[in-house]
Amino acid sequence: MKNFLPKPNEKIFGLKSLDRDTLIYRVLPRFLLEILRKYFRLEVEGAENIPRRGAVIIAPNHSGYSGFDAFLLGHVIQEEAKRVPRVLTHHFWFLTETTAIPAQKMGFTEATYENGLNALKKGNAIVLFPEGEQGNFKPTTERYQLQEFKRGFIRMALEAQCPIVPAIVLGAEETHINLKKLKFTKFLKGSVIPLPLNILPLPAKWRIRFLEPIQLPYKASSVNDADLVHEIAQDIQEKMQIAIEEEISKRGNAFL
Repeated sequence: MKNFLPKPNEKIFGLKSLDRDTLIYRVLPRFLLEILRKYFRLEVEGAENIPRRGAVIIAPNHSGYSGFDAFLLGHVIQEEAKRVPRVLTHHFWFLTETTAIPAQKMGFTEATYENGLNALKKGNAIVLFPEGEQGNFKPTTERYQLQEFKRGFIRMALEAQCPIVPAIVLGAEETHINLKKLKFTKFLKGSVIPLPLNILPLPAKWRIRFLEPIQLPYKASSVNDADLVHEIAQDIQEKMQIAIEEEISKRGNAFL
């Protein structure tokens, strides 16, 4: 059977395959993300709180079922902090080669504890959503109400002895309206999916604010102290919820 895939450096429509790869996975996403940034009239505050080198966990709230927050956060970190973060994302991105290849090209990594810790041990910045899918798939009636934080990001920070930079995203909840969170009980047990009202994003104004870094004053061996890990996660969740409510109280109709 004839292989229709281009060989390395083979020209197709005047472009080498490597050039096309750069266009599809590097130039085009950046171009589209700049369009989204302008479409959402994105404001960014606190980018100076992102360390310019070394391992760091950036922990945002997860909002808007589409995952646009993951795309834009990665883009903002590259533009503002001059770092290429590893964005830990839902395993659905990696179920097929069709979605997995572009996801990896854009810096997405499957959200597992091992992947996150390995990236940190190499001195990378990672973006990890502590709420998981429960955050971005929650119904719009619960918007800006943080769901319970999973504790993996605390254990990673302890093991890697790296800081955590909490981040809050506002606007994504109005961009994509989710009617309900559907839970699987038989197939893909334990997974949830959204029931969206709109597919095309609404032009709500976005704001991303990076809070001050948190350096945990504990040794790596504290990773085994379940009570301590749970308490730290709760403290960070409360800090972020307060920051979200402060932003909501200030914004008025500015985000509509």
